[in-house]
Amino acid sequence: MKIVVDAFGGDNAPYEIVKGAVLALQKDADIEIVLTGQKIDIESVLAGLNFNSDRLEIIDAPDVITNDDVPTTAIRSKTDSSLVVGLEYLKKNGADAFVSAGSTGAVLTGATLITGRIGNVSRPALAPLLPCVDGSNILLIDCGANVDCKPEWLLQFGLMGDAYMKALGIQNPRVALLNNGTEAKKGNELTKAAYTLLSESGLNFIGNMEAREIMSGTADVLVTDGFSGNVALKASEGTALSILKLLKDAIMNNGILVKAGGLLIKKSLSGLKSKLDYGENGGALFVGVNKVIIKAHGSSKSTSFCAAVLQAAELVRAGLVQKIETALKDKA
Repeated sequence: MKIVVDAFGGDNAPYEIVKGAVLALQKDADIEIVLTGQKIDIESVLAGLNFNSDRLEIIDAPDVITNDDVPTTAIRSKTDSSLVVGLEYLKKNGADAFVSAGSTGAVLTGATLITGRIGNVSRPALAPLLPCVDGSNILLIDCGANVDCKPEWLLQFGLMGDAYMKALGIQNPRVALLNNGTEAKKGNELTKAAYTLLSESGLNFIGNMEAREIMSGTADVLVTDGFSGNVALKASEGTALSILKLLKDAIMNNGILVKAGGLLIKKSLSGLKSKLDYGENGGALFVGVNKVIIKAHGSSKSTSFCAAVLQAAELVRAGLVQKIETALKDKA
Protein backbone atom coordinates (compact mmCIF):
# COMPACT_ATOMS: atom_id res chain seq x y z
CA MET A 1 0.00 0.00 0.00
CA LYS A 2 1.40 3.37 -1.03
CA ILE A 3 0.56 6.55 0.90
CA VAL A 4 1.56 10.00 -0.36
CA VAL A 5 2.53 12.56 2.29
CA ASP A 6 2.65 16.32 1.77
CA ALA A 7 5.90 16.88 3.68
CA PHE A 8 5.60 20.68 3.62
CA GLY A 9 2.01 21.02 4.80
CA GLY A 10 1.36 22.22 8.35
CA ASP A 11 2.80 24.51 11.00
CA ASN A 12 5.58 22.10 11.96
CA ALA A 13 6.69 20.97 8.50
CA PRO A 14 8.87 19.40 7.39
CA TYR A 15 10.43 17.98 10.58
CA GLU A 16 7.34 16.76 12.45
CA ILE A 17 5.62 15.62 9.26
CA VAL A 18 8.57 13.58 8.01
CA LYS A 19 9.19 12.17 11.49
CA GLY A 20 5.51 11.20 11.75
CA ALA A 21 5.64 9.47 8.36
CA VAL A 22 8.69 7.49 9.45
CA LEU A 23 6.91 6.50 12.70
CA ALA A 24 4.06 5.17 10.57
CA LEU A 25 6.54 3.11 8.52
CA GLN A 26 7.86 1.60 11.74
CA LYS A 27 4.36 0.75 13.02
CA ASP A 28 2.90 -0.66 9.79
CA ALA A 29 5.12 -3.00 7.77
CA ASP A 30 2.69 -3.08 4.83
CA ILE A 31 2.84 0.58 3.83
CA GLU A 32 5.18 2.57 1.63
CA ILE A 33 5.53 6.33 1.92
CA VAL A 34 6.03 8.90 -0.85
CA LEU A 35 7.14 12.28 0.52
CA THR A 36 6.57 15.35 -1.65
CA GLY A 37 8.39 18.60 -0.94
CA GLN A 38 11.79 20.25 -1.04
CA LYS A 39 14.08 17.26 -1.37
CA ILE A 40 17.16 18.72 0.32
CA ASP A 41 15.22 19.64 3.46
CA ILE A 42 13.45 16.28 3.58
CA GLU A 43 16.75 14.43 3.27
CA SER A 44 18.18 16.58 6.07
CA VAL A 45 15.37 15.45 8.40
CA LEU A 46 15.67 11.82 7.32
CA ALA A 47 19.40 11.85 8.06
CA GLY A 48 18.62 11.78 11.78
CA LEU A 49 15.96 9.08 11.62
CA ASN A 50 15.97 5.28 11.43
CA PHE A 51 13.86 3.96 8.56
CA ASN A 52 13.71 1.42 5.73
CA SER A 53 14.78 3.32 2.63
CA ASP A 54 13.25 0.64 0.38
CA ARG A 55 9.79 1.73 1.55
CA LEU A 56 10.26 5.48 1.24
CA GLU A 57 10.46 7.68 -1.84
CA ILE A 58 10.99 11.44 -2.20
CA ILE A 59 9.44 13.49 -5.01
CA ASP A 60 10.99 16.94 -5.27
CA ALA A 61 8.46 19.79 -5.14
CA PRO A 62 10.10 23.19 -4.68
CA ASP A 63 6.97 25.29 -4.05
CA VAL A 64 4.69 25.48 -0.98
CA ILE A 65 1.02 26.46 -0.64
CA THR A 66 0.47 28.44 2.56
CA ASN A 67 -2.62 29.40 4.55
CA ASP A 68 -2.36 32.89 3.07
CA ASP A 69 -2.87 31.63 -0.48
CA VAL A 70 -6.29 31.64 -2.13
CA PRO A 71 -6.98 27.88 -2.49
CA THR A 72 -8.31 27.73 -6.06
CA THR A 73 -5.69 30.16 -7.37
CA ALA A 74 -2.88 28.33 -5.55
CA ILE A 75 -3.90 24.89 -6.86
CA ARG A 76 -3.91 26.19 -10.43
CA SER A 77 -0.78 28.36 -10.23
CA LYS A 78 1.51 26.49 -7.81
CA THR A 79 1.74 23.29 -9.80
CA ASP A 80 5.20 22.55 -8.35
CA SER A 81 3.97 22.74 -4.76
CA SER A 82 4.20 19.74 -2.42
CA LEU A 83 0.40 19.58 -2.24
CA VAL A 84 -0.34 19.62 -5.97
CA VAL A 85 2.56 17.30 -6.82
CA GLY A 86 1.32 14.88 -4.16
CA LEU A 87 -2.27 14.88 -5.40
CA GLU A 88 -1.14 14.46 -9.00
CA TYR A 89 1.00 11.48 -7.95
CA LEU A 90 -1.99 10.03 -6.11
CA LYS A 91 -4.14 10.28 -9.23
CA LYS A 92 -1.66 9.09 -11.85
CA ASN A 93 0.70 6.64 -10.16
CA GLY A 94 -1.53 4.13 -8.43
CA ALA A 95 -1.06 5.36 -4.87
CA ASP A 96 -3.79 4.51 -2.36
CA ALA A 97 -4.06 7.53 -0.06
CA PHE A 98 -2.87 11.07 0.60
CA VAL A 99 -2.22 12.84 3.91
CA SER A 100 -1.56 16.55 4.47
CA ALA A 101 -1.53 18.95 7.42
CA GLY A 102 -1.53 21.93 5.06
CA SER A 103 -4.14 24.56 4.23
CA THR A 104 -7.58 23.00 4.65
CA GLY A 105 -9.07 24.99 1.79
CA ALA A 106 -6.22 24.05 -0.56
CA VAL A 107 -6.38 20.36 0.36
CA LEU A 108 -10.14 20.23 -0.22
CA THR A 109 -9.97 22.23 -3.44
CA GLY A 110 -7.06 20.19 -4.76
CA ALA A 111 -8.70 16.90 -3.84
CA THR A 112 -11.90 17.87 -5.66
CA LEU A 113 -10.25 19.33 -8.77
CA ILE A 114 -7.43 16.80 -9.16
CA THR A 115 -8.65 13.57 -7.62
CA GLY A 116 -12.35 14.03 -8.43
CA ARG A 117 -15.59 13.03 -6.73
CA ILE A 118 -17.21 9.63 -6.39
CA GLY A 119 -20.15 9.26 -8.75
CA ASN A 120 -23.48 10.58 -7.36
CA VAL A 121 -21.71 12.69 -4.69
CA SER A 122 -23.06 16.24 -4.80
CA ARG A 123 -20.56 17.65 -2.30
CA PRO A 124 -17.66 15.90 -0.54
CA ALA A 125 -17.50 16.52 3.21
CA LEU A 126 -14.79 16.79 5.85
CA ALA A 127 -15.35 14.21 8.59
CA PRO A 128 -13.23 13.84 11.74
CA LEU A 129 -13.69 11.14 14.36
CA LEU A 130 -14.18 12.59 17.84
CA PRO A 131 -13.62 10.63 21.08
CA CYS A 132 -16.63 10.01 23.32
CA VAL A 133 -16.76 9.58 27.09
CA ASP A 134 -17.57 5.86 26.81
CA GLY A 135 -14.49 5.12 24.72
CA SER A 136 -16.31 5.06 21.39
CA ASN A 137 -15.97 7.57 18.54
CA ILE A 138 -18.47 9.76 16.73
CA LEU A 139 -18.05 10.87 13.12
CA LEU A 140 -18.80 14.56 12.63
CA ILE A 141 -19.80 15.20 9.01
CA ASP A 142 -19.37 17.97 7.71
CA CYS A 143 -16.91 20.09 9.74
CA GLY A 144 -16.01 22.79 7.23
CA ALA A 145 -16.03 21.81 3.57
CA ASN A 146 -19.55 23.11 2.85
CA VAL A 147 -20.55 26.21 4.79
CA ASP A 148 -23.89 26.57 2.97
CA CYS A 149 -25.77 23.32 2.41
CA LYS A 150 -28.93 21.88 0.89
CA PRO A 151 -31.07 19.25 2.66
CA GLU A 152 -30.19 16.58 0.11
CA TRP A 153 -26.50 17.16 0.78
CA LEU A 154 -27.05 16.46 4.47
CA LEU A 155 -28.81 13.24 3.48
CA GLN A 156 -25.72 12.25 1.48
CA PHE A 157 -23.52 13.11 4.45
CA GLY A 158 -25.61 10.69 6.51
CA LEU A 159 -25.28 7.94 3.89
CA MET A 160 -21.52 8.45 3.59
CA GLY A 161 -21.11 8.58 7.37
CA ASP A 162 -23.09 5.36 7.72
CA ALA A 163 -20.81 3.63 5.19
CA TYR A 164 -17.71 5.00 6.98
CA MET A 165 -18.69 3.63 10.37
CA LYS A 166 -19.77 0.28 8.90
CA ALA A 167 -16.30 0.04 7.33
CA LEU A 168 -14.90 0.44 10.86
CA GLY A 169 -16.98 -2.48 12.10
CA ILE A 170 -20.13 -0.84 13.48
CA GLN A 171 -23.01 -2.93 12.15
CA ASN A 172 -25.91 -0.47 12.40
CA PRO A 173 -24.54 3.05 13.01
CA ARG A 174 -26.79 5.46 14.88
CA VAL A 175 -27.14 8.64 12.82
CA ALA A 176 -28.14 11.96 14.42
CA LEU A 177 -28.67 15.50 13.12
CA LEU A 178 -27.00 18.42 14.91
CA ASN A 179 -29.70 20.89 15.96
CA ASN A 180 -30.64 23.43 18.62
CA GLY A 181 -33.09 21.02 20.23
CA THR A 182 -34.10 17.38 20.13
CA GLU A 183 -37.70 17.92 19.00
CA ALA A 184 -38.47 17.02 15.38
CA LYS A 185 -39.86 20.51 14.63
CA LYS A 186 -36.81 22.34 16.01
CA GLY A 187 -34.25 24.16 13.88
CA ASN A 188 -34.12 26.23 10.72
CA GLU A 189 -35.49 25.36 7.29
CA LEU A 190 -32.36 23.38 6.42
CA THR A 191 -32.46 21.10 9.48
CA LYS A 192 -36.24 20.63 9.30
CA ALA A 193 -36.03 19.48 5.68
CA ALA A 194 -32.96 17.33 6.39
CA TYR A 195 -34.76 15.72 9.33
CA THR A 196 -37.54 14.55 7.00
CA LEU A 197 -35.10 13.17 4.43
CA LEU A 198 -33.03 11.34 7.05
CA SER A 199 -36.17 9.91 8.65
CA GLU A 200 -37.21 8.41 5.31
CA SER A 201 -33.71 7.25 4.27
CA GLY A 202 -33.63 3.77 5.79
CA LEU A 203 -30.69 4.79 7.97
CA ASN A 204 -30.74 4.13 11.71
CA PHE A 205 -31.71 7.77 12.26
CA ILE A 206 -32.18 8.58 15.96
CA GLY A 207 -33.27 12.21 15.50
CA ASN A 208 -31.85 15.56 16.50
CA MET A 209 -28.90 15.99 18.85
CA GLU A 210 -27.85 19.09 20.78
CA ALA A 211 -24.18 20.09 20.78
CA ARG A 212 -23.74 19.25 24.46
CA GLU A 213 -24.44 15.58 23.66
CA ILE A 214 -21.84 15.21 20.89
CA MET A 215 -19.36 13.24 23.01
CA SER A 216 -21.98 11.37 25.04
CA GLY A 217 -21.64 8.16 23.04
CA THR A 218 -25.32 8.04 22.07
CA ALA A 219 -24.66 8.37 18.32
CA ASP A 220 -22.05 7.11 15.85
CA VAL A 221 -22.57 9.70 13.09
CA LEU A 222 -23.52 13.35 13.53
CA VAL A 223 -24.74 15.09 10.38
CA THR A 224 -24.46 18.86 10.02
CA ASP A 225 -23.61 21.66 7.62
CA GLY A 226 -19.97 22.71 7.45
CA PHE A 227 -20.44 25.99 9.33
CA SER A 228 -22.21 24.49 12.35
CA GLY A 229 -19.91 21.47 12.29
CA ASN A 230 -16.78 23.58 12.32
CA VAL A 231 -18.06 25.65 15.24
CA ALA A 232 -18.94 22.46 17.12
CA LEU A 233 -15.53 20.93 16.40
CA LYS A 234 -13.55 23.98 17.46
CA ALA A 235 -15.69 24.43 20.58
CA SER A 236 -15.11 20.78 21.54
CA GLU A 237 -11.35 21.07 20.99
CA GLY A 238 -11.20 24.32 22.95
CA THR A 239 -13.21 22.89 25.83
CA ALA A 240 -10.98 19.84 26.06
CA LEU A 241 -7.82 21.97 26.12
CA SER A 242 -9.36 24.30 28.72
CA ILE A 243 -10.30 21.40 31.01
CA LEU A 244 -6.77 20.03 30.87
CA LYS A 245 -5.29 23.46 31.61
CA LEU A 246 -7.66 24.06 34.52
CA LEU A 247 -6.75 20.69 36.03
CA LYS A 248 -3.04 21.36 35.65
CA ASP A 249 -3.35 24.86 37.14
CA ALA A 250 -5.43 23.57 40.06
CA ILE A 251 -2.74 21.02 40.90
CA MET A 252 0.32 23.25 40.40
CA ASN A 253 -1.00 26.36 42.15
CA ASN A 254 -2.42 24.90 45.37
CA GLY A 255 0.44 23.86 47.60
CA ILE A 256 2.66 20.87 48.15
CA LEU A 257 -0.08 18.47 49.29
CA VAL A 258 -2.17 19.07 46.16
CA LYS A 259 0.94 18.64 44.00
CA ALA A 260 1.66 15.36 45.78
CA GLY A 261 -1.91 14.26 45.09
CA GLY A 262 -1.43 15.25 41.48
CA LEU A 263 1.49 12.83 41.24
CA LEU A 264 -0.72 10.04 42.55
CA ILE A 265 -3.32 10.59 39.82
CA LYS A 266 -0.82 11.43 37.07
CA LYS A 267 -1.52 8.17 35.23
CA SER A 268 -5.27 8.80 35.30
CA LEU A 269 -4.79 12.35 34.05
CA SER A 270 -2.64 11.08 31.19
CA GLY A 271 -5.46 8.74 30.26
CA LEU A 272 -7.90 11.66 30.31
CA LYS A 273 -5.59 13.70 28.09
CA SER A 274 -5.38 10.81 25.64
CA LYS A 275 -9.18 10.48 25.56
CA LEU A 276 -9.72 14.20 24.95
CA ASP A 277 -6.93 14.60 22.41
CA TYR A 278 -8.26 14.81 18.84
CA GLY A 279 -4.79 13.87 17.61
CA GLU A 280 -5.23 10.34 18.96
CA ASN A 281 -7.72 9.64 16.15
CA GLY A 282 -5.57 11.01 13.33
CA GLY A 283 -7.14 13.55 11.00
CA ALA A 284 -10.36 14.28 9.15
CA LEU A 285 -11.26 12.20 6.11
CA PHE A 286 -12.40 14.12 3.01
CA VAL A 287 -15.38 11.89 2.31
CA GLY A 288 -16.80 11.62 -1.21
CA VAL A 289 -13.67 11.82 -3.37
CA ASN A 290 -12.14 8.97 -5.37
CA LYS A 291 -9.25 8.27 -3.01
CA VAL A 292 -8.65 8.21 0.73
CA ILE A 293 -7.53 11.75 1.58
CA ILE A 294 -6.82 12.71 5.18
CA LYS A 295 -6.51 16.30 6.37
CA ALA A 296 -4.36 16.21 9.50
CA HIS A 297 -4.49 19.05 12.01
CA GLY A 298 -2.35 22.02 10.99
CA SER A 299 -0.43 21.95 14.26
CA SER A 300 0.24 18.19 14.10
CA LYS A 301 3.34 16.88 15.82
CA SER A 302 4.94 13.61 14.75
CA THR A 303 2.71 11.33 16.86
CA SER A 304 -0.56 12.83 15.69
CA PHE A 305 0.60 12.91 12.07
CA CYS A 306 1.63 9.27 12.38
CA ALA A 307 -1.91 8.52 13.58
CA ALA A 308 -3.29 10.25 10.47
CA VAL A 309 -1.12 8.11 8.17
CA LEU A 310 -2.15 4.91 9.96
CA GLN A 311 -5.78 6.05 9.76
CA ALA A 312 -5.41 6.40 5.99
CA ALA A 313 -4.00 2.87 5.77
CA GLU A 314 -6.88 1.48 7.84
CA LEU A 315 -9.50 3.11 5.61
CA VAL A 316 -7.81 1.84 2.44
CA ARG A 317 -7.82 -1.70 3.85
CA ALA A 318 -11.50 -1.32 4.74
CA GLY A 319 -12.32 -0.43 1.12
CA LEU A 320 -14.09 2.71 2.28
CA VAL A 321 -14.19 4.55 -1.05
CA GLN A 322 -15.79 1.56 -2.75
CA LYS A 323 -18.30 1.13 0.08
CA ILE A 324 -19.37 4.77 -0.09
CA GLU A 325 -19.73 4.47 -3.86
CA THR A 326 -21.96 1.41 -3.42
CA ALA A 327 -24.05 3.06 -0.68
CA LEU A 328 -24.80 6.10 -2.84
CA LYS A 329 -25.43 4.04 -5.95
CA ASP A 330 -28.04 2.01 -4.07
CA LYS A 331 -29.80 5.24 -3.02
CA ALA A 332 -29.57 6.97 -6.43
